[in-house]
Amino acid sequence: MIKLRRRALCLGLLLMSFGSWTYAATQWTEGVQYFVVPAPKPSTLPRGQVEVTEVFSYGCPACNAFLPTMHKLEKSLPPNAVVDYIAAGFIPAEDWPMFQTAYYTAKALGVAAKAHDKMFDAVWGGGQLATFDPVTHRLKDPQPTIADAARFYHETTGIPVQKFLDTAKSFDVYTQTHNADQLIFDYRADSTPTIVVAGKYRLTAQSAGGADEVIALVDWLVAKESKTLTSQAH
Repeated sequence: MIKLRRRALCLGLLLMSFGSWTYAATQWTEGVQYFVVPAPKPSTLPRGQVEVTEVFSYGCPACNAFLPTMHKLEKSLPPNAVVDYIAAGFIPAEDWPMFQTAYYTAKALGVAAKAHDKMFDAVWGGGQLATFDPVTHRLKDPQPTIADAARFYHETTGIPVQKFLDTAKSFDVYTQTHNADQLIFDYRADSTPTIVVAGKYRLTAQSAGGADEVIALVDWLVAKESKTLTSQAH
């Protein structure tokens, strides 16, 4: 189930420059604000880099609401942090598998980042990929198709529609969606948006205590992992 509840943002945590967070009322506690992934994934990044991953879906209204927080988070991260995305497809009734395929198709074609924000607007800003009828507030029938997504990416990035559709049926995109499903399962990410740091630590806005707390907690976890990597290198 998507967790749509939005918490109050300030819990008294004073944010200072990276590496020097001052705690007021909040102390980060494993098993409360963040959770350790049972079987952490080894990093494929160059030594010293830390991956920050958002598990998301364009069909997820909470992910759409979380988008400004992701922008703030990216700006707050240190140079050794790398932001990545995993598209979830676990709500077929709301077209998530199609959006998952569209994301990995766009990624294979090198245009996912360019169209990322615009995809959310196309779904939740009344655009051509809306899954809910703005009048009835019910799911559209039929839902947008991969052909609709192909036309959107053509209009947004210039990728030919047929090239997008052919890529969507490729083994590369099939493999990426399969790998995404496996990672989501391994991370125990049962809601969106979920943030995973270094393939080891999982959190949500709800567990962290609010959107602003997500930024502070992720930066703290990145610093924690960076320190571990530094100690391992010596």
